[in-house]
Amino acid sequence: MDNNKNSKPNKKKEGKPNFNAYWIYGIVALVLLLINIFGYSSMRPETINLGQLENMILEGDVSKIVVENKKDVKVFVKNERLNSYPRLKDKSSSLSEPYFSTEVGSMEFFETRITEIQKDLPREDRVYIEPVTRQDWLAPILSWVVPIFLIVAIWLFIMKRVSGSGAGPGAQIFNIGKSKATLFDKNTKVNVTFADVAGLEEAKEEIVEIVDFLKTPQKYTALGGKIPKGVLLVGPPGTGKTLLAKAVAGEADVPFFSISGSDFVEMFVGVGASRVRDLFKQAREKAPCIIFIDEIDAIGRARGRNSIQGGNDERENTLNQLLVEMDGFSTDKGVILMAATNRPDVLDTALLRPGRFDRQIGIDLPDLKGREAIFKVHLKPIVTSSSVDPEILSEMTPGFAGADIANVCNEAALIAARRNKKAVDMQDFNSALDRVIGGLEKKNKLISPKEKEIIAYHEAGHAIAGWYLEHASPLVKVTIVPRGIGTLGYAQYLPKEEYITRTEQLLDRMCMTFGGRAAETVMFNKISTGAQSDLDQVTKMAYSMVAVYGMNEDVGQVSFYGLQQDQFQKPYSDETASKIDEEVRRLVDSQYQRAIQLLTDKREQLEILAKELLEKEVLIKSDVEKLIGPSPFEIKTSAQAVSDNLENLPDVKEVIEPDKEEIPDDELENDSTIGPSPV
Repeated sequence: MDNNKNSKPNKKKEGKPNFNAYWIYGIVALVLLLINIFGYSSMRPETINLGQLENMILEGDVSKIVVENKKDVKVFVKNERLNSYPRLKDKSSSLSEPYFSTEVGSMEFFETRITEIQKDLPREDRVYIEPVTRQDWLAPILSWVVPIFLIVAIWLFIMKRVSGSGAGPGAQIFNIGKSKATLFDKNTKVNVTFADVAGLEEAKEEIVEIVDFLKTPQKYTALGGKIPKGVLLVGPPGTGKTLLAKAVAGEADVPFFSISGSDFVEMFVGVGASRVRDLFKQAREKAPCIIFIDEIDAIGRARGRNSIQGGNDERENTLNQLLVEMDGFSTDKGVILMAATNRPDVLDTALLRPGRFDRQIGIDLPDLKGREAIFKVHLKPIVTSSSVDPEILSEMTPGFAGADIANVCNEAALIAARRNKKAVDMQDFNSALDRVIGGLEKKNKLISPKEKEIIAYHEAGHAIAGWYLEHASPLVKVTIVPRGIGTLGYAQYLPKEEYITRTEQLLDRMCMTFGGRAAETVMFNKISTGAQSDLDQVTKMAYSMVAVYGMNEDVGQVSFYGLQQDQFQKPYSDETASKIDEEVRRLVDSQYQRAIQLLTDKREQLEILAKELLEKEVLIKSDVEKLIGPSPFEIKTSAQAVSDNLENLPDVKEVIEPDKEEIPDDELENDSTIGPSPV
């Protein structure tokens, strides 16, 4: 149904110029300019001096002299003497038009001089002066009309700009309280549809029902139901909340208003509330319609948090007005508010209650099937080889959001083009994953042999620790090729699809993370700064186990997760804080000693793997199996089988094995950084 009968189309009619008031101003200004330049005559008189005028009189060329207002002298030339002047040769004779002019300082002196030079001439050849008093009406008129015209034109121009029709910094002075929402209606085509949204089937069902509410409201109201007032999309960044809203704009046959939460906030008091009122006023006029507010947490934060003197600030005024508007308009108007946020914990409870946001749709990270569907969408415009399987790619990217998957597909296409390939294959996707996870490869970074050896044993320690731990994630690749910022090597694992984690799994992960530092201790009896990222991960895991998940017997079955947000007051006593620190340190030390014991028992395998890393720089899982045998706890998936068969093609080898200039040991700095090892 067409709900926009009264709305003006955005597209202008082709072939017909639009009338503009500036045309009139331009025409008037042009006419005045032409009058000022050309005056009332077709030819302006030529200016001469008094001596030239005397010569013309003595030669008998002058027919008469007219003095206007005792100042301006107009000289008329005889018709028979026009040929004596080249400028006047081709002009038609006319005694009514002066051909020369001059100015006099004193009328008495001028008359005396003209009379004196003609005293010897016959009376019939003498030229007489005709004084004329003439009123110059144009100059006075222009003197006050032109300034007024310019002032009015400038004022109209400024008003046009500040009213919002023009661009520039002052374009919203008088329109500052107006809504900045972008309207998508039947004249504005949105190309995104529900077919472009993959991996969000449950959320799409809810959204499709909302659109159906607006298209056929009688289907639901006939049974006594009411159209929902608000729908809140909640989920981590990159999961497709805004994309889902774009699909609604493309699918719904109703007006769609889109605005960001930050567009309501200005430095002027009352502007945010005014924009909220204007937005809902426009929505009521075009109902049924949908309003979408992206990042609503910019204005929807809980009132009273971090407030100054009661919190009566501009953001809270804006939120109060939004609450009134959402609960104020009647349900039969057909105005539905959609909003998206990745921080639902900071939103005000009054905003989340039923009657305002009746539905909250959670959009989580996609699972295995969801990632496969997302890959199928993003692989459509890419020329791929037959070896590319979306199912395998989905297994290789656990924890990836839709935006991450789109980035991987784009990077794979760019890498294949860089290698002059005609199609993107699995090797390109493997390189793209390295690029996304590890960062940009540093081909020209100079690394000394001693540093390179430390890096090799550090990364081999991670690989060995994960290889012989039951609950560690399966190894995909270990490399000592520098990548990213401060990363001189990393071990890549393939995490399992898990939604809960047991204590033994966390302990194995901590032990695996300690593998790098433990290898340095076992092989060199020294440690380096390269384990900084590993220590950070282990410390966070240990504190989570003790103070969040209740996995420590001495601290007990308590969780301080939500209570630790207060920066000024701890939710536990000093004695409990001391006990938490003590248990965390004991837990960390026990897993470090466990990693040292494991690598001591597997020292032979550690040396084999490290020496092979020094030679090849990159080892995939099949290489590790050939060197130290299969993992005793391995359960292969299709993605792991593909990673086992990834061979280092010549073009890839050139990328990951550049010629590096090694520096001698005596130039090595004392402090070195290996960088993080993603676990």
